[in-house]
Amino acid sequence: MVNLENLTTERRNETTFGLDEMSVAEAVKLMNQEDHNVPDAVAEQLPQIEKVVEATIAAFKKDGRLIYMGAGTSGRLGVLDAAECVPTFGVEPEMVVGLIAGGEQAMTVAVEGAEDDAELGAQDLKDLKLTENDMVIGIAASGRTPYVIGGLDYARSIGAATGTISCNKDAEISKHAELPIEVDCGPEFLTGSTRLKSGTAQKLILNMISTISMIGIGKVYNNLMVDVKPTNEKLVERAKRIIMQATDADYETAAHYFEAAEQNVKLAIVMILTNSSKEEANEKLIQADGFVKKTI
Repeated sequence: MVNLENLTTERRNETTFGLDEMSVAEAVKLMNQEDHNVPDAVAEQLPQIEKVVEATIAAFKKDGRLIYMGAGTSGRLGVLDAAECVPTFGVEPEMVVGLIAGGEQAMTVAVEGAEDDAELGAQDLKDLKLTENDMVIGIAASGRTPYVIGGLDYARSIGAATGTISCNKDAEISKHAELPIEVDCGPEFLTGSTRLKSGTAQKLILNMISTISMIGIGKVYNNLMVDVKPTNEKLVERAKRIIMQATDADYETAAHYFEAAEQNVKLAIVMILTNSSKEEANEKLIQADGFVKKTI
């Protein structure tokens, strides 16, 4: 039998007793007050988050991948963050991968027993042909999910970098990774519902890891996402606006270079800033490892 009584994420929150007797206004206000604790809890872990980001950048520079793995809400958040890296940073889907215990169907329907299978965690990484160049981050609010532990143990056995995100101190998964992050947001608004404060904390941390790691490999110029993929009308217009903001060009000029660069935003920016042809700008970017500022 699993002992959960010592986990912060399972404790009852004394400030939220009587939820079923509160007005909607009272419950909304109280939930918002509880959520205010999350950023401060995350802030306490910034030194560890920094180490995880640095390790992720190092993996990318070795042509390695960032691989998230978790179960339930934790797994869904990893899949979400991975999926959003593709349009935001123009990376291939294989570069940032989200694994969830039970596979794709577990994104919408719970797969019974999947999170308790340590061998499944290892097998999912084997199926991805994990290498020592990859970075594996196990996500588990409870900090004890066997699926995640099995994956982390396999990752370490082949020399891959490993990190964790848990929402309990002294979490079990922390013992199975080089770079553990343990964020304590206090008991949940609704007892044991870790999709709430714990999920919010995990999302904030995942935002930091993926975004700042992408900055570290040249996917950003100033604060502009210059590798955005213009896959719909809204993003096409955003792409042109990014070119305008990066170069001070007018709309017509930005639109012209956007098309001349075959809708490659970063290439269009370098063409304008360095007064180069598409071929010359592309070579400059290759020499600069993809960093726009290094081409200027």
